[in-house]
Amino acid sequence: MDATTPGLLDPDVLDREDVRRALAEHDFAAVFALIKKWGGLSQNRIASACQLTPGKVSTITSGRHRVTSFDVVCRIADGLRIPGELLGLAPRPWEHQQCPEQQLPTESLGEGVADEIPWRTDATVELAEHLTRSDLVMDRRALTRALAASAVTGAALLDSLEGWLVPGATVAAPRRPGRLGLRDVEELEATARAFRRWDQQHGGGLRRKAVLGQLAEVAGTLGDHQTAEIEARLYRVMAQLSGTAATMAWDSGLHRQAQDYYRLALRAAHAGGDVAFGANVLAGMARQMLYCGCPDDALQLINLAQEGSRYVIGPRVRAMLHTREAWAYAVQGRQAGFRRATARAEEALSDAAEGDGEPYWIAYFDEAELAGVTGGRLLDLARSDPRVYADQATAEIRTALSLRGAEAGRSHALDWIGLAECHFLANDVAGGAAEACRAVEAARGTQSARVRERLGQLYPYTVGHSASRSVREARDSIRDLLAN
Repeated sequence: MDATTPGLLDPDVLDREDVRRALAEHDFAAVFALIKKWGGLSQNRIASACQLTPGKVSTITSGRHRVTSFDVVCRIADGLRIPGELLGLAPRPWEHQQCPEQQLPTESLGEGVADEIPWRTDATVELAEHLTRSDLVMDRRALTRALAASAVTGAALLDSLEGWLVPGATVAAPRRPGRLGLRDVEELEATARAFRRWDQQHGGGLRRKAVLGQLAEVAGTLGDHQTAEIEARLYRVMAQLSGTAATMAWDSGLHRQAQDYYRLALRAAHAGGDVAFGANVLAGMARQMLYCGCPDDALQLINLAQEGSRYVIGPRVRAMLHTREAWAYAVQGRQAGFRRATARAEEALSDAAEGDGEPYWIAYFDEAELAGVTGGRLLDLARSDPRVYADQATAEIRTALSLRGAEAGRSHALDWIGLAECHFLANDVAGGAAEACRAVEAARGTQSARVRERLGQLYPYTVGHSASRSVREARDSIRDLLAN
């Protein structure tokens, strides 16, 4: 349906109080029932308009399936021509577009939002404007309701990323003359760095909205005609801000939304000619896949990153990519592959030197980070075979803790949590309790949902040892923090 297609529903239906109340609450069982009653639409007609199967519409209407996918919410809005404001969304594209030939095929935030968009610079700007507008306008309650339970896609995601390997096309179009100078861009670059530090130290939370606001501003300036140098640097800023928005969303548990911002970051890096950062974005997407239990897809993403950046990345980026590769092998249970990739990471990092000209965003990857991620992967293996791997994981994590302190924020807290689990796996209950208390103290300094999730995974180790005062204290401290 294009922007000129009339709505399927009579305007009087959308003016009904019961319909508006059901839409506001995202109660689609009631929405579909009322539309069938007052709008005269059949189950098959609703299914066709919303790109759902008739069976799915039936289960939704009967209350046996609750709509939690933001993609489905947007498909319903667009298919039935329901204004965004009635669903707590930003105005939908068809609400303000007049000409069908100008319509960009971005149906929604969520699955498929970027898949059909050509790898052109102008399309990248429109994607950024669409994502940030939808995200910033949507109220917090509706966002949580629509996105928190969304599933992350795997193989389908990979099909849309091949454009990263080929040069992008540009489309000449009349634009307003841009007025940004080098100093303006330098200030934007400094802001992107500051936001990245925020994410590394504290996670997402309310800071994410500030990142999105800045991203929207950058997209707006790219709508003007800038000089070639200014435009390329602005796209690189967009890529960095989008990458930060992605990790913040993911850290808040919004996996589908994180995926959209990762895709935008990759497209912006492509438009700005920043191949190294594009590889970094793919590594971030791979990490998300690994946390979601999709190691095969993660490995394909890493291979794509390595293939496209082989001749331009420095030793730190190369080492980081090898650790993500090792992670995927560890999850797959391929121990030889894990050790081989880890050895390659160590070899690559040994070639790195201070002031070697690598980008600022990879400076974090040092001996401490390598020890931390290696310890984390050994911990993954120790859960299946603690007698072989628990002590090895402990040694690596202790190395990481000795090399970086509380200023590492989220990573520091995750190190302490991992160390506590190592002790519990080795049947050192007293040691695990002591490290768990330190982990809770470290976790208080970050708003990371991922840190709290890991603490929740640590909690079961403290159950069943009520006779031990130290274990009770550790259990109470974890419970108190997670309750806030």
